[in-house]
Amino acid sequence: MQAASHAAPHRIVIVGGGAGGLELAVRVGKSLGRKKTAEVTLVDAARTHLWKPLLHQVAAGTLDTHADELEYYALAQANCFRFRLGRMDGLDRAGRMIHLSPTVDENGEELLPRQAIGYDTLVIALGSQTNDFNTPGASEHAIMLDTPQAAERFHQRIINSCLRAQALGAQADAGAAQRFTVAIIGGGATGVELSAELHMMNRIMATYGLSNPAPGQDLKIAIVDAAPRLLQMLPERLSASVSHELGALGIDVHVNEKVVEVSRQGVRMASGMFIPASIVVWAAGIKAPDFLKEIDGIETNRSNQIVVNRMLQSTRDPAIFAMGDCAACPQGDGQPLVPPRAQAAHQQATLLAKSLKRHLRGESLLPFSYHDHGSLVSLGNYSTVGALMGAIASGSVFIEGKIAKLMYWSLHKQHQLAVSGLVRTILAVFAERIDAVRNPRIKLH
Repeated sequence: MQAASHAAPHRIVIVGGGAGGLELAVRVGKSLGRKKTAEVTLVDAARTHLWKPLLHQVAAGTLDTHADELEYYALAQANCFRFRLGRMDGLDRAGRMIHLSPTVDENGEELLPRQAIGYDTLVIALGSQTNDFNTPGASEHAIMLDTPQAAERFHQRIINSCLRAQALGAQADAGAAQRFTVAIIGGGATGVELSAELHMMNRIMATYGLSNPAPGQDLKIAIVDAAPRLLQMLPERLSASVSHELGALGIDVHVNEKVVEVSRQGVRMASGMFIPASIVVWAAGIKAPDFLKEIDGIETNRSNQIVVNRMLQSTRDPAIFAMGDCAACPQGDGQPLVPPRAQAAHQQATLLAKSLKRHLRGESLLPFSYHDHGSLVSLGNYSTVGALMGAIASGSVFIEGKIAKLMYWSLHKQHQLAVSGLVRTILAVFAERIDAVRNPRIKLH
């Protein structure tokens, strides 16, 4: 009698192609997918991937998304996993199915119908989105830099505002330079890096003739934060160094100021201060996607994050894992949760790639231990400052200047290596150098 046919391969579905989710899909695809041990599927609402820490450069026009984005379909073909286009909006835990909302094209017409994808093991790596804390007017009048598309729209508004200011300046009396203000809500890494990048963008634009008669004086930048200092979660010395650099650039910094309203005219604080602003960017907090809190049988916290154990398994369903910004992962008694940072997602992807193989073999899972390698904040071409943790016996060492800039650059290359491999990363570096000579220093359209 013939033996029964081989069982279907284990279905691993990874939802979210951000830094952690994509790295995990590549790693698991190469190990389990290539050997047909598992069927690996990556799901994302976009067709291309861009490393999220680069979004502030896209917004300022100092990075062209088309030069750095990666195609999910091509990565899937090269790394033995499948890619499915769609946005997750529901989960059937009993039937082990995820649901994807219909996908529409740029004209609003349905491109893909509602879909359902079955899984045996599910990894949710949906990342995070901006949290405006229900501040009146924020969702209507502030820009949230959550996606490359939002960053591109912001850049278009900046370019248009500069053209408008240039025209007004040409009509004004001598010395009466027209200005417009960009207000950035949030003094974390995103807000700080964006402010410096915008200042650099404005100076570069003047060299191309996109400025007022007084070059570089048509753009005013203000950062507002409710905390007593910028970069509140980072060492005070690093915060002070960044504040000094921003002050030298003429960027206004307002700390201890809670935003209570955003309008078309600007930003109002609880103290009564009002900052007139043509463009408002909200970068003050993050949360996981709202629909996660509505999934029956999944424990979430106030930020919609899925509560997981040290093995990154959800607390109420061992078939569901979560990682990255959308996971509330403990570090130990008396310690805060693992911070929502790119280095944490990278470390979790590395661990889960090993754990999923053990999971299929019926072995115990590996606990996650977060290693803080420090923080780096880039201020465009002006400076980069940072703190490297565990570098010396005292626990940290502070770096600035060219060494810090090189290390910041290497973080992106580390991600490219994990996703694209050594050869393609080297080719990408050469392509960057060629583009730097061939193209303008900033995107002018």
